[in-house]
Amino acid sequence: MRKLKDNILNFLLYTSSFITVGLLVLIVGFIFVNGIKGINLNYIFSDYSPSGEEGVLPMIVSTVYMVIISIGVATPVGILSAIYLHEYAKKGRIVEIIRFATECLAGIPSIIYGLFGGIFFVVTLKLQYSILSGALTVAIIILPVIIRTTEEALKTVPNEYREGSLAMGATKFQTLYKVILPSALLGILSGVILSIGRVIGESAAILLTAGTVASMPSSIFDSARTLTVHSYLLTKEMGDIKGSATVGVVLIIIVLILNTTAKMIAKKLSKGNI
Repeated sequence: MRKLKDNILNFLLYTSSFITVGLLVLIVGFIFVNGIKGINLNYIFSDYSPSGEEGVLPMIVSTVYMVIISIGVATPVGILSAIYLHEYAKKGRIVEIIRFATECLAGIPSIIYGLFGGIFFVVTLKLQYSILSGALTVAIIILPVIIRTTEEALKTVPNEYREGSLAMGATKFQTLYKVILPSALLGILSGVILSIGRVIGESAAILLTAGTVASMPSSIFDSARTLTVHSYLLTKEMGDIKGSATVGVVLIIIVLILNTTAKMIAKKLSKGNI
């Protein structure tokens, strides 16, 4: 009977894994089959032109700007918040309020973030429709992900590491900097990688804060159109499903490149801390 239960459990686990991988292959494969024909060097490295040969270089540059700025803003804030919650804060009402606020942020629809960003960053702070307005809005969206994954990474560090470091005369900050953070580095960077994917895939919030200008941005204060917004507009205004699929292929390639680069950096940093 026990062996039968184990076999059933293994079957369910393998089936779930197969379904998950199968769905991923199906989605990515479908996008590639329908969009790969439109990919060429001219498409990637030329400016956008609604009439004639269409390029997506301005959208690629805008997307990269959006990722760099939002990750650059959200990562230190999220990591420091998680460190405070797990390493310094005593259990009490303040910690409960912060955690509740984090959970609420994670559950808010992105369109609400877009409305907030449009009112606060675009109108109140007078940043106008710009890459900076969009990036700051998206930074708030990804903040809960970074906080939660960093907290979970810190929890995986055994308490013996902390106690041993403090027993040898290290201060709490030295223990945090030289023992805890290096041990939790891979988990923290996993949260950053997830956040990169979220930034690239965001459309509603960016549409309401960064705008839809399909030209090469000269600075972060210019209005711009990211790849996801471009894909949405192609489908909505022009009914160009195949064009959206081609943009999807570019998005997938960018995500793979950024994720692979981040993982390589994480491995090198973790080896350097061993």
